[in-house]
Amino acid sequence: MAILRALWPVLLVVFCLFNSNSVNANTTVSYDGRALLINGQRKMWPDLIAKSKAGGLDVIETYVFWNMHEPERRQYNFKGRNDLVRFLKTIQAAGLYAHLRIGPYACAEWNYGGFPVWLHSIQGIQMRTDNEPFKNEMTIFTTKIVEMMKAEKLFAWQGGPIILGQIENEYGNQEKHYGEKGKAYINWVAKMAEAQNINLPWVMCQQEDAPDPIINACNGFYCDSFEPNSMKKPKMWTENWSGWFLTFGGRVPHRPTEDVAFAVARFYQRGGTFQNYYMYHGGTNFGRTAGGPFISTSYDYDAPIDEYGYIRQPKWGHLKELHHAIKQSEAALVNGEMHSISFGHDLQATVYSVNSSGICAAFLSNTHPRKDATVQFNGKSYYLPAWSVSILPDCKHAVFNTAKISTQTSSMAMEKVGLESLLPAETETSSSDTKPSINWSWHKEPIGIRSGENFSSNGLLEQLYTAKDKSDFLWYTNSVHLDEDEPFLKNKSQVYLHVKTRGHALHVFINGQFAGTQWGSYNNTSFTMHIPITLKAGTNEIDLLSVTVGWQNYGPFFDTWEAGINGPVMLLGLKNGTKDLTFQKWNYQIGLNGEHQRLYSKTGANAVQWNSGTYPPNTTALIWYRTEFNAPKGNNAVALDLTTMSKGQAWVNGHHIGRYFPSFKAPTDGCSDTCDYRGTYSPTNCVTGCGKSSQEWYHVPRSWLHPTNNVLVLLEEIGGDPSGISFRTRYVDTICSHVSQDDPTAYYSVEESHGVTEPPHLNLQCSSGQHISAIKFASFGNPKGSCGTFYEGSCHATTSSDIIRKACVGYEECSIPVSEALFGKPCDDLVKSLAVEAICSH
Repeated sequence: MAILRALWPVLLVVFCLFNSNSVNANTTVSYDGRALLINGQRKMWPDLIAKSKAGGLDVIETYVFWNMHEPERRQYNFKGRNDLVRFLKTIQAAGLYAHLRIGPYACAEWNYGGFPVWLHSIQGIQMRTDNEPFKNEMTIFTTKIVEMMKAEKLFAWQGGPIILGQIENEYGNQEKHYGEKGKAYINWVAKMAEAQNINLPWVMCQQEDAPDPIINACNGFYCDSFEPNSMKKPKMWTENWSGWFLTFGGRVPHRPTEDVAFAVARFYQRGGTFQNYYMYHGGTNFGRTAGGPFISTSYDYDAPIDEYGYIRQPKWGHLKELHHAIKQSEAALVNGEMHSISFGHDLQATVYSVNSSGICAAFLSNTHPRKDATVQFNGKSYYLPAWSVSILPDCKHAVFNTAKISTQTSSMAMEKVGLESLLPAETETSSSDTKPSINWSWHKEPIGIRSGENFSSNGLLEQLYTAKDKSDFLWYTNSVHLDEDEPFLKNKSQVYLHVKTRGHALHVFINGQFAGTQWGSYNNTSFTMHIPITLKAGTNEIDLLSVTVGWQNYGPFFDTWEAGINGPVMLLGLKNGTKDLTFQKWNYQIGLNGEHQRLYSKTGANAVQWNSGTYPPNTTALIWYRTEFNAPKGNNAVALDLTTMSKGQAWVNGHHIGRYFPSFKAPTDGCSDTCDYRGTYSPTNCVTGCGKSSQEWYHVPRSWLHPTNNVLVLLEEIGGDPSGISFRTRYVDTICSHVSQDDPTAYYSVEESHGVTEPPHLNLQCSSGQHISAIKFASFGNPKGSCGTFYEGSCHATTSSDIIRKACVGYEECSIPVSEALFGKPCDDLVKSLAVEAICSH
């Protein structure tokens, strides 16, 4: 199973073992201690529509975001990207099942955990606890979703794809903080869910005390040691974190392919029945959907399908081979008796066998983080690299090892396409020897309160309760009158502004001029800003723009976590010492004028007076930019390169691309050129991007683009250079693979081979519409290095390059047996391998 984010609801993809026959109106779903039972048959699972199905998955798991579907109380939205019914029917059309995670709490690094902010306006409400106002709202929304599913006949017993429901999410980690009310709440949740009568099993993630008959499930990087709270319940893994999320200001995390495969194989080795990848496709946090705070707009998650929809190799391919190996073992896993054999510390065989039927499958594991080993099993020797599992679907042939990757590695390119090459026809320069000029329009956002939608209050207001997430921005404005005899006016001593805020960012303007900016971080949103400012005799305007970067989405009482200026706010260095403004009367405005006037929309071109020219301002804070462009040619995925900008938001044709923040760079330390998959993984293990902008490229879906006359709008908060903006198109550039003669063959078939196996094959494939145009390296023998750094070893077949060119160049894909029958025998007494690196072109 898997989770996906796309232009639809979020998807999670599940891996199980079963034949994906279509669901009919007589379908029943239940469970026992060994597996889910569909029509009385034990099943196990994988997931994700088209590419997910091709990757060996069977179930799509999706969140149902409360704040997307009920943005205002009793005002529902199930259209366009929020069309949940259409999404589920698309899953069914692909021949897959669905797991509906109603929640309605999601987490998911999603803004406010998926809760709508209007909940706070309900008198007496406390969220995720034994509180009647909250329980009432949760019941209404849950019932709304369930009744919609029933009306559309989407539950399995109605002939639909939904085989599981989920209620709440990861509450077990937080329950103790809520005391007795937490326990009472979770018991109520279970009863409320069961009362919905969906006639299917319900699941709770990370909830050890999930009341019967709710199935408690595991989330994490590893769940092999997890056990459900009843022997009558199946061992389920609802979130296998295939990577990790990216934060603005953070390094880019990666989880090694071998480790993900190891975790999955160990889970099934130790009795697992249902495993979901979080994420299988992470996608993009478009608009203001990212939570955190400081979660990036990209939610790539290092998933098997990347943010742009491309297959990430070798992760996707290696897991596909793993799924195939496990499915070959299905009969033994769901019907056999399990017993284990120890070969010593960290070495184990787990055997599943069905009486005297001959049905048998085995897992051989080496859990030591450094030492390789060889074990004797059923009279044969098996080599086990450290931190790996081998799968033997017939208890004889090792068809897969988690540490041995034979699938290809794909290197993705982001080709730069300058805006000047995408100019609409009417703006192109007629002279062929003159570089086209980009025509920009710009509009300076008024500083401070300039709209009629403003109000005043004594003291400093908290931002969530005040702005109700209508905008990232909240103006706090005040004024100070200073006499001409202020000493600093004469002796030029310095006055300082001192502001304490709960975050997330703060821009300061004094008398309409930008004075400075500061921001917090994912780990600490609060900060104190202490900056020198320039004041004058008479009235001085102090305009503080507090900016949020996504609302908290996780933690005990996360819904009560605050943001905005909490004070004190003081002026230091005046003749009377310190002037405290904290409890004075402050004026407020929610959002910017440009937001109220929808400058990002089609009508925004006429909403205000725009300046225009080919040299837009490049150091100005709080400014809107606008230009037109034609779509980049071809069908490759498109991204905006905003590295010359600082902080803000972007729109294309009125579609909100999301927040950008290139000026918030990752720490300069902690990265490494190498990544060792062995040993327990953590998100700090294998990171890249040190010292760079955490996110440089921002996904623009092709479906949002017109062939010509597209409109790009930027809101820049602290000063950037729009003339440096470009587009990027993404494509597969280089592909390579390294396969040994003794590598396991995942597509060995116990039933069809009768003990005869073909040699391993090296498989290469470009993206659709591409072909292999050149071979950069090819060697059969004992080649050394890795993708991008291959070199010949002491044993090399001189015919290697010619054979590979003939088999591959000009084709989208090719498959070459790793065999001396094809390449000859360049040397004796050596297990040989084949390494190839090729170029993909359009």
